[in-house]
Amino acid sequence: SLSTRHCPWKMNQLPPKSAVASPVSESTNSRVEALENLSMDSFWLEVENIKQSAEAEQEECSLADVKTQEEGEAEAEWLQDAGLAELLGDPEVDKDNLVLLSTLTRTQAAAVQRRLDTYSRSRRRRNKHPVRDVRDVFAVGSSQDTAAEKEGSSPDPLWHNLRTSNTQRKTQDYSCTVRNPGKEEVFNMDVAYSEQAAVLLKGSFLSESGKLKDGNALTRFKIPKGRLGVTRIGDLSAQDMKKIPTLALIELTALCDILGFELKRNKAAKLKTTEKRLFGVPLNTLLENDQKLLPNTKVPLLLQALLSCLEKRGLETEGILRVSGSQTRIKSLEQKLERDFYSGLFRWDDVHQNDVSGLLKRFIRELPAPLLTAEYLPAFAAVQNIPDLKQRLQALNLLILILPESNRNTLKALLEFLSKVVAREKNNKMNLWNVSTVMAPNLFMHKGLPNKIPEGKEKQLAEGAADVVRMMIHYQDLLWTVSSFLVAQVRKLNESNSKRYQFCDKRIKNLLRKIHADKDKVEKNQAEPSKIVKVHTSLLLKDSLEVHLNNATRVADVLRQFQKNLCQNGWNIVNTVNLLKCNNSTECTNLLLYEVGGNIGEHCLDPDTYLLDLYHINPHAEWIIKQNPSYPRMF
Repeated sequence: SLSTRHCPWKMNQLPPKSAVASPVSESTNSRVEALENLSMDSFWLEVENIKQSAEAEQEECSLADVKTQEEGEAEAEWLQDAGLAELLGDPEVDKDNLVLLSTLTRTQAAAVQRRLDTYSRSRRRRNKHPVRDVRDVFAVGSSQDTAAEKEGSSPDPLWHNLRTSNTQRKTQDYSCTVRNPGKEEVFNMDVAYSEQAAVLLKGSFLSESGKLKDGNALTRFKIPKGRLGVTRIGDLSAQDMKKIPTLALIELTALCDILGFELKRNKAAKLKTTEKRLFGVPLNTLLENDQKLLPNTKVPLLLQALLSCLEKRGLETEGILRVSGSQTRIKSLEQKLERDFYSGLFRWDDVHQNDVSGLLKRFIRELPAPLLTAEYLPAFAAVQNIPDLKQRLQALNLLILILPESNRNTLKALLEFLSKVVAREKNNKMNLWNVSTVMAPNLFMHKGLPNKIPEGKEKQLAEGAADVVRMMIHYQDLLWTVSSFLVAQVRKLNESNSKRYQFCDKRIKNLLRKIHADKDKVEKNQAEPSKIVKVHTSLLLKDSLEVHLNNATRVADVLRQFQKNLCQNGWNIVNTVNLLKCNNSTECTNLLLYEVGGNIGEHCLDPDTYLLDLYHINPHAEWIIKQNPSYPRMF
């Protein structure tokens, strides 16, 4: 079992509500039982190594003080994090809040209203009675029960219907866990996840529960490309990406509400200052220091060096990551790195691969705040309790989008490396499950967080944490995608910010119920069948490229046309600036087309985007051809 004295770890659950407790727990248990044939030895060995490391250094892993929250405090924090802080004050609603609220789906609006109702009731009670004891963060069930009290407000109709449906289906398993590892399934990102879940629940259109027979067999999912293509993290401008976390938080909350789960978050931890320069330094501080040396650095240079060293010499090493290096040598290497890393005097060739992997895990573990953040570490751990694999991935996708950019970029670099380890399984004997069980303690154990593991639940939570890591490694391409419905909400936000959405009725409840009246209307596409547009270039040519768009014109077609024009005009691009490959290749992989302005900041377009459809959605944007930033600039 885990020690409560040294390096306690917190893997809080999302406990199912009473209305759906039976099917959720049954499905979760069956999935965990299916993993029992997969060895957890690596997990517990790693836990023991972490404990020994802490004991050797006589570290005090004291439990963090958890301040008891007053009723409504959690809801207030949630509204602030969701970008709706002004709703906590005056009844007069700030226009920026109205803009955000105008973009929400029904389920998202219902989630906002429930938390606002709970907060409002708590304020009224606080003025009449002593403050009650703590309530769980996002305690939707209890807040809705109290909504029936004589407070002069009625529960939201959508939530009432969903609760009624949940109550009537106590004994029915709605998990949809039947997955055929040999079959590719569709992962819909066009419709909000919470709306999909609400439709399934309301219509009882639910699959039978199934067992995961082989822990190493994972379902393949495919994101269907719509007419507007697929947007990856990094395709949107920093300005637009800043809008994504608040939208993702609201959507994640709405999804958990529909599924009948409580979403628990920790308070942001106060980071202690340290005299060190590398280990135990906050991620943002590391990046700020690194960016003074190399501007635009997105992943700490030390982590890049550790991963690069392991990729060059450790991928073929049997038991890499699992086999622990010498704790004495690792501590000595840490001190040398603190002294010599930035001066370039540290000699990586002299370090054994297992010691480098030990340094890698130590770096992650010693971050003052968990890589998955103190606020959302419980939510990541609790994803295991969602019985349906597709909905687990939906929750993970939203959690990834909520992470701060520095944490998200660092996590992606780590997961890409772990994928490379798994790809060399034949040589290093480290399959996906082995890697996941070794890395889970390093991601989910943190000495600054309290230990709240229910007695007898250690094994289940450990397997669940390893399963979450396994999903993040295996499905990272899917998880690092920005859903089309979120991109559409960003466009709506940008449009509304310029128009300043006007409402006659400023009462929040009426607002949240009325803003979707127009969402029922199906907009008929009265778009033009063709269009001639100009595509600009930031490259060598001053003149723009005139393109005739029809329903079949894609981004890849425009890039090929641009390449063809350059080659036909006698530009020997290959020999001069190495910009284009005029070798009849089907793709211009070193050229990208960007959508700039209108209702978007800047958007790198998928090669399969149909441009006429995009034009109709954002007619005021400019289209600019740029060189792929991942290719070295030669001019």
